[in-house]
Amino acid sequence: MKIHEYQAKALLSEFGIPVPRGGVATTPAEAKRIAAELEGKVAIKAQVYAGGRGKAGGIKVANTPEEAEKLAAQMLGTRLVTHQTTPEGVPVSKVLIEKAVSIQRELYLSIIVDGASRMPVMMASEAGGMDIEEVARVSPEKILKVYIDQAAGFQSFQRRKLAYGMNLNSTHIRPATSLMTNLYKLFQAKDCSLAEINPLVVTTDGELLALDAKLNFDDNALFRHSDIEQLHDVEQEDPLEAKANELGIKNYIKMDGNIGCMVNGAGLAMAVMDLITQAGGRPANFLDTGTVNDANRVVNAFKIFTTDPNVKAILVNIFGGITRVDVIAQGIVEAHKQMDCRLPLVIRLAGTNVDDGKRIIAESGIKFVEATDFYDAARKAVEAAKGGSK
Repeated sequence: MKIHEYQAKALLSEFGIPVPRGGVATTPAEAKRIAAELEGKVAIKAQVYAGGRGKAGGIKVANTPEEAEKLAAQMLGTRLVTHQTTPEGVPVSKVLIEKAVSIQRELYLSIIVDGASRMPVMMASEAGGMDIEEVARVSPEKILKVYIDQAAGFQSFQRRKLAYGMNLNSTHIRPATSLMTNLYKLFQAKDCSLAEINPLVVTTDGELLALDAKLNFDDNALFRHSDIEQLHDVEQEDPLEAKANELGIKNYIKMDGNIGCMVNGAGLAMAVMDLITQAGGRPANFLDTGTVNDANRVVNAFKIFTTDPNVKAILVNIFGGITRVDVIAQGIVEAHKQMDCRLPLVIRLAGTNVDDGKRIIAESGIKFVEATDFYDAARKAVEAAKGGSK
């Protein structure tokens, strides 16, 4: 789960990490008032779940409250398009008005969970203020990493290694190591999957500040953090992804194709999408139904498919293990009873109770194309999408 920059900075501040003074505005008048309170030059920053805001015009500087009001009016109510958004962009409903600071140096600091080592890894670089991927490509030696054993904890020598590795002077070593300690405490306490400060700046006054911040949280841990869950901005999500989440379909990602895919198992779902592409088509989504034997989940998946105007055909590819094929079949039949589903339907079923599942669908009278394996299913789905219509 993602949150906005202003919310992330509030959490950073709560854990003792210094951030610039500022406030969030939803109207131009509020922007003017906050700018007047801050006095002097301010930054107006669009609050969206996407990076690359500066290059896309989502961050501007105002010298007066009146200018802040004007710039906020230009941003609010628009859609910001960056290299991390769809061509339609994301809505700007809030702007962060922040006291501008004089910057001496820009650094990078983050924590993620490393899947290979199964440890949190803290990364630091003296090349802050730009995409860390670009730093890794051009100057990989400038990215420092320390792996944190959660039993031993974040060690002092690791903090010093990162601080000195960023070429900080002696006066900034202790504040930097303290900031790293607090960032790790936040990362652990809130079950983050990502905690990133880019840039972490050294001001001309010698202060360390988190000029920008990004926090992502482990969805599976949100039951422990109702306060964090309430920070989520549904408006920033794709409408279909938001609807899927409301319907209990957690593993749904909207894509730009026209074949709706319902598959059980993430690996199988990814393989099916690859095969659809190889067959000359494009998947409209990633959807893993999981291993829950619930016909309603199948019905809800069809509700998503029929809501997506881009979907021209549906591919159901089920390999039942724990998942029972007959339950999936019952869901498909029930979906057709509940809604006017005229999309071409390709079905490939295998595994637990497959004979019962095939019988249920055959006796329902639903019009569908049967596939023998998932290579056959992908090919037939592509053919159906080319000639299918709602």
